Amino acid sequence: MQATVSPEIGRGRKNVLLVFYPLAFSPVCSHQLPMIQRDLDRFHARSTEVLGISVDSHYANEAFARHLLVTFPLLSDFHRKAARDNGVLLPEHLYSGRALFLIDREGKIAYRDVSPTLGEIPRNEPVLEALARLA
Repeated sequence: MQATVSPEIGRGRKNVLLVFYPLAFSPVCSHQLPMIQRDLDRFHARSTEVLGISVDSHYANEAFARHLLVTFPLLSDFHRKAARDNGVLLPEHLYSGRALFLIDREGKIAYRDVSPTLGEIPRNEPVLEALARLA
């Protein structure tokens, strides 16, 4: 799915969880996204849209989503703008680190988890707890 994310996404309607992952088909990312998928109903029940973001092309992300049976959108940040703007671009690799950003209905960052290493996967539970506090 080729899509564009506006800064206004979700504003006034839904929370948005941005899931930054380094690269499609990489070993750790192949575990991270299914972990999000397992809790997708819990995120949706809390009025939260989930969007995965990587520097891969939308073609690679589409194939990766099919491979993992992931149903939430995986978006391309091919020009690295979103990763750069959110401070998660790893300049030595030219791809993003692993991170979660929960954006509330007013467009403010309500929760952030930037993994200190590429091998660490952010947990879903703290995000769900942050969503409970927003309710």
